[in-house]
Formats: sequence, C-alpha cells, structure tokens
Amino acid sequence: MNNTTLEKLQYHELKDIVKSYCVSGLGKQLLDKLMPSSSLAVVKNRLNETTEARAILDAEGHVPFLGVSNIEHIMTKLEKGGMLLDPSELVSISDFLRGCRNIKKFMLDKAFFAPVLSSYAHSMAEFKSVEEEINFAIKANRVDSAASRELKRIRHHMETTEEKIKERLTKFLNNSANKPYIQEFFISQKDDRYTIPIKATYKNHVQGTVVEISSKGGATVFMEPSVVAKLNVELATLKAEEAVEEYQILASLSGLLMEHLHAITINMELISQYDMVFAKAKFSRQIGGREPRINDYGYIQLINGKHPLLPGNAVPPLQFSIAKDYRSLIITGPNAGGKTVVLKTIGLLTLATMSGFHIVADEGTEMAVFDHIFVDIGDNQSIENALSTFSSHMKNLSDIMRAANNHTLLLFDEIGSGTEPNEGAALAIAILEEFYQMGCITVATTHYGEIKRFSEMHPDFMNAAMRFHAETLEPLYQLLIGTSGESNALWISKKMNVREAVLQRAKDYINNKEYQLTLVQDSKIRKPKEEKKSLAAVYTFAKGGSCEIIGL
Repeated sequence: MNNTTLEKLQYHELKDIVKSYCVSGLGKQLLDKLMPSSSLAVVKNRLNETTEARAILDAEGHVPFLGVSNIEHIMTKLEKGGMLLDPSELVSISDFLRGCRNIKKFMLDKAFFAPVLSSYAHSMAEFKSVEEEINFAIKANRVDSAASRELKRIRHHMETTEEKIKERLTKFLNNSANKPYIQEFFISQKDDRYTIPIKATYKNHVQGTVVEISSKGGATVFMEPSVVAKLNVELATLKAEEAVEEYQILASLSGLLMEHLHAITINMELISQYDMVFAKAKFSRQIGGREPRINDYGYIQLINGKHPLLPGNAVPPLQFSIAKDYRSLIITGPNAGGKTVVLKTIGLLTLATMSGFHIVADEGTEMAVFDHIFVDIGDNQSIENALSTFSSHMKNLSDIMRAANNHTLLLFDEIGSGTEPNEGAALAIAILEEFYQMGCITVATTHYGEIKRFSEMHPDFMNAAMRFHAETLEPLYQLLIGTSGESNALWISKKMNVREAVLQRAKDYINNKEYQLTLVQDSKIRKPKEEKKSLAAVYTFAKGGSCEIIGL
C-alpha cells in the first residue's frame, strides 16, 4: 500500500492506538509490521480472528497473558550458538513458557466461542519439565545451591572457610596489642579478600599484605593479616570452583533450551499473533466496533460510519454508498464543511477493514477490499523541487494514473484547484473520465460548478453535497448523496446584504453564461470640471490718484 496514502489517512496513528492494547513487545512488533491486505481471504480471516477474540473478551473479560514477555533478544543470543544465558534470562524464558502453557489451556477451552483462534493453540508446545528444571536450578536470579551436589558441597565449604576467616579477624581486632595500629574496628572485603583498615604509619608493624590504600590521602591501608592469608587463598580457590560449577549448570540449561529452539520460536509466533489479535479485540470493545461485510468488487455501503480517530460526537455519523448505482461520486459544498473528513473517513475505514480492525458502523455496513488506495489530499508543495501546489497535485495524479487499476479506490480533495478555474475544471473532468474508464472507484470533492454539471449529466457519476445551516452558515458535516451543494459564496453574500439584483445576475451567469454587457448610462459618468481662469490683481494707489498693476 502506498506510504503517502497511509500517512495522509493517518493509518499509523490508528495502529498506534491499537498497539497500546498489546501486553507484550511481541504483539507490538507484529502490529508494527501489519499492513492492509488486498486479499479477500486474508481480510476475512483477520476480521474473523478479531470477532472471535471480541467474543472471548465479552465472555471472559480478560486473557491470562501473565509472564508473557518479549524474549526475542534472548532467543537471538541462543541462536548464535555457544552463548551462555545468565540466570535472569533463563527465568524470563521459564516465565514465558509458563505463560504459553496457561494461554494454551485457556484457548483450548474456548473452542465454542472461537473455533479458529482455539485451533491455533494445538500448535503450541508445552515445556513443563524445562520450566521445572530452570525453576529448580535458579532462585532469586542466581544459581541455587541445590542445583547440583558439587555446588552444594563447594558453597558449604565456602561458608565454613568464611566463618573461620571472620573468627580469626575478630580475634585480631580484639587483641589489645593490635589496637594502636587499627584505624577502624571492622572487617572489610577488598577484591574478594577479607581485610582490616590499618593506620598507614603502622603498616610495617602488622604482618600481612596491603590489599588497598585508602583514596582519602592514603591515611588508611586495608591489610590482609597473615593469620588469614592461607584461608583467603583457599576461599579464592573455592570461588573459582563455584564459578566453574555455575557455568556448567547454566550451560546445561542453555543447551536444554537449544534443543527446543524451533518449538519455542513457534510458541513466540503464536503468542505474538494472540497478543495482536486480542489488542484488536480490546480496541473493538473500547470503540463499540463491529465486523462489516466485505467484498472485492468495490461496493461500499457505510451506515452511520464513524472516523476512528475523531471524538465520538465531533462529527455526525457518515451515510455513504458507492459502486452500485454509480462508480464516481462528486462532493460539493462550502469550505470547512467536512468534505475532507468524509474522504478520510472512507479511506481510513477501508484500511482498517483490510487490516482486520472492527469499525464503528451499524448493521448492514459493507466494505470493499482494494489492490490500491490512492489519495490526493492537502497541499503537497515541494520546496526542494520548487514545485507549485498545482504542479505537485498534477504530478501526484500522474503517478496515480500510472499505478492504478480496476481494483483501485481514489480519494481526491478539491480536484483541479490551484490554477485558472476554467482550465482547472476542464482538466479535472478529463482526469475523472480517464480514471472512470480505467475502472477505478472515485470519490472527489470540488467547488467548481462545471464539474458538478458534468457529474449531473454522466449516467455513472453522482453528485453529493455537504449540508450547512443556511442562516448561520455553520457546517453540519452531513453528506447528502444525490443533491448538489448550493453556492456558498451566494449564501454568504446574501447574509452580508449584497443587493438582490446582483445576486440574481450572479445566479444567471452561473447557469447560462450569457452576460448583459450593457453600457453605463451617460448621466452616471463623472465628467472633468472646466477650469475658470481669474486675475488676481493687487492695486496700489499712487499719489495723484494714479494706479499700477504690480502683481498678477
């Protein structure tokens, strides 16, 4: 499935929600890999699994996945060969095997509710004896002394030796002759050797070996008194023997698991499948989902369908149908009226169905399985390629045209927009015709009246409209198939008190393109004013009553 389609329709966001219902990393990994299937048989099986799992949850309330964790990294370590598992890893596998055993028993008892899911459990192997061997040998995440007679003997000898060492060191501490030399009166272990903190200035007064010098100015040295030197050597030898014996026990248990590697891997695959299927069922229970009928010839009948990512009452349920009486649907209506939501709802519910997810819709809903689902929604402008929005859309449509077949669902938002309206509408109609002739199922939105008129004339196209409140201009987010959307621009203009004569002329132009072309009345044309010239004279009266013009 085209990755752009998955992103535009928010498919991965839907999967993330379903994934949150998994109880282990195994199921989450399987959901990460899950993709919509174009095979009718596969989709039927996926939906049936979800339906059976939902029936089990409705009857039982939960599934006993306790102890089931992702042991893939441990199994990978085993597969490499010669890799020793540590006690905590062995316990994880033991817990996993016990979890498998519990799931198998639980699922075998559910043959009445879920015959298919129950049958999977027959392929799950039980390893009770392996569990018991691990649990007997490993306790509190360490090899237990009871794991072998030799280990028990070694550890008993170690305990005895340690007691002797502590006894002799206690005597050393309590000996008054040694008190001046001792920095602090306690026994300390350094590098697995028992020592006494001695004042550095007196280290030569004490028979023994300096094991460590204090980091705080070297005022203290940790010494192994000679009275316990032999016992410390003996203890070190015993610890080496203990390590060898523990290694042999861990190697034996790791080898035991290696013998059953293939069967345990099959168990992992089955547990992964169960975890993913029950995550789908939990999601179905949460949203009140149901299994739709399905077909592979393109027919979709949505009855009160809801977008799975939108809040319950965000938009009204969708009533939608295609590929019975018409194969292409053209949706018109105001901007922000919900046209894009309709496209995304149809697309995501189709992807969800093809993935085996239940959807929120009423009885009688039917969904189709497609080879391809292509979308052209939103602004695909590419800064890197300096493509305009229109160029980007055309490139996308060109790519789709090369890849589509007669088993394809197409979802186009505002087809032909982004360029000169007449050219855009003509190009959009030609593109829609081409996809129709290819046998595609198409749902497209537009605000071009020319596309709407083409759809009214074509016998296998249908118009639909998004409703909005005529008085308040608020979108109602309801799709009405079989009607054309009224001009949003005219409604808004009327609400803004634009003259009725203007609105009527606009409607006439929309319908018949016969423009009036009447010239404006001559009396309405403003003429240039005539310039009136006047002389401004300043008269200065001279003596004797004479005057002269001194300025104009």
